[in-house]
Amino acid sequence: MTTLSVELVTLLFFGSLLVFLVLGTPLVFTLGGISVIFLYFTMGSVGFYIVASKFWDSMMSFTLIAIPMYVYMAMLLEKSGVAQDLYRMMHVWFGGMRGGLAIGTVAICAIFAAMSGISGAAVVTMGTIALPRMLERGYDKRLAVGAINCGGGWGILIPPSILMVLYALLTEVSVGRLFASGIGPGILLFVLVSIYIGVRAWLQPSLAPTIPPEERGDWALKLRTLKAVFLPLLIVFLVLGAIFGGFATPTEAAALGVFGALIASAIHRKLSIPVLTDAAMQTLRLTALIMWILFAAHAFSTAYTTLGANELMNHLMSLIPGGKWGSLAFMLLVLLLLGMVLDPVGIMLITLPVFLPVVQSFGWDPIWFGVIFIIMMEIGYMTPPFGFNLFYLKAVAPPDVTMSDIYWSVIPYVLVTFVGVLIIILIPDIALYFPNLFFGVST
Repeated sequence: MTTLSVELVTLLFFGSLLVFLVLGTPLVFTLGGISVIFLYFTMGSVGFYIVASKFWDSMMSFTLIAIPMYVYMAMLLEKSGVAQDLYRMMHVWFGGMRGGLAIGTVAICAIFAAMSGISGAAVVTMGTIALPRMLERGYDKRLAVGAINCGGGWGILIPPSILMVLYALLTEVSVGRLFASGIGPGILLFVLVSIYIGVRAWLQPSLAPTIPPEERGDWALKLRTLKAVFLPLLIVFLVLGAIFGGFATPTEAAALGVFGALIASAIHRKLSIPVLTDAAMQTLRLTALIMWILFAAHAFSTAYTTLGANELMNHLMSLIPGGKWGSLAFMLLVLLLLGMVLDPVGIMLITLPVFLPVVQSFGWDPIWFGVIFIIMMEIGYMTPPFGFNLFYLKAVAPPDVTMSDIYWSVIPYVLVTFVGVLIIILIPDIALYFPNLFFGVST
């Protein structure tokens, strides 16, 4: 195949994808269908066997079992009542400082992220519990909504994370190392967002006033409310402690997480057959969707490499001014733009086969790039016009919170998150310290 034919086939390949996406065809079926068609016309029926073989190898992966486990854990925690107790504790401890309720809310989002592994759970829960309380206390709508939007996105960054499991499956990196890499950046983003809220509340006290002294409680009440963190810490310890302590694989730790979620539901008297059934049905739907996503991913990656598009894209990336940093800036821009219109899993399917060879050619650690990739997907969750968290919030927000308020609320939090990305790029050890600590330095 000549260079010209590679260019032509690549143009037809990506052009077909774009046409069907514009027509509104579901992304999974567009990627899988177009890829299989192009494979047939370039390789014949053997292309079907290659896709089937790769998909079968993926289905035999023990790691894949972790996905329904973590999803089921998140669904149970959403219904368990843990969040209500956590918010009561944050209300008592942080309510006396300017911006304290918002800072406490993002702290709960971080804790929920360490328990659930998905973004929507924290957004919906805090949007239901914390947002009305903050608005009642005179908090600025956009400051409060943006805090929940941003903090909720950490569910895909702070381990365990469903998106990280998918990234590891698609890129063949260690799930455990990837989980560990999310700890430092998660803490960094929490600190940056808390600083932003605190400084803005100090400069503009009317945006985030303190709660009245009579509602803050005495030290006896504060100490009593600390019991609210026991169950969350138990679940985090069961999952992350087992992984990083070397006692269990990420897949085995997922089963421990489900066990912890069942305990939490039972203690809060929410453990019932309807709750278990509803959580199981939601898990089944999401897991079935992920199976189709994996099929599309394997079909796309096979077609992408077989058609020679990866060599062409690597060559085009090398023409971007600024060398490797110019290429990284370009990749971040592409992820930002795609995040505004596509879901994170779809972006993974489209970009990882293109970006990963470039990352490897520059000698970057795929774990480090994975953290940056996940944070960009987090930004995609919170940016208009189609960020998932925007619509989650609109569904649970009070009527006086308009879609315009939700859209405008994300701007400062996106900028703060970008500052975090820049810091991680300049100081890679923020992402790599914990993987090297728990699993040794990778070679």
